[in-house]
Amino acid sequence: MDGHCTKCEAALGFSWKFCPMCGATSIQTPLAPVELDEERRVPTEGAYSGLLFGLLAVPLLLIVGTMLCLTGLGAILGIPMILVAILAPIIGPLFGMMSHKGKCPSCGASLSNMESGHKSTCPVCNHSFAVKHGLFTKAA
Repeated sequence: MDGHCTKCEAALGFSWKFCPMCGATSIQTPLAPVELDEERRVPTEGAYSGLLFGLLAVPLLLIVGTMLCLTGLGAILGIPMILVAILAPIIGPLFGMMSHKGKCPSCGASLSNMESGHKSTCPVCNHSFAVKHGLFTKAA
């Protein structure tokens, strides 16, 4: 339970608008919004998104690979697609872990970049930036 009734002191849940014992109106104070630190890095976010992509690609690659095997193109296209489907949940997180997500140091636009240490350009403000140690910095 999250609170108590102001009239009869009965335990109340947060979503309750009235006290079940006395019928008094429940006064709810809104929760303060939690501010997240912009500099906080979450290294597993990219890996999980890569794993999700890998798991979503498995059925598609298996079905298409099997269909190609049935048409006679199996040795050329079907079997490699089936092998990629088997490896997709492993390969997906590797690509996801290499991606860097952050904000443009010039305009604050949300960016995602696969290259670390290389100079890139923001698509919003056309200013150059680089990713150093997982943080987006202005390029020299």
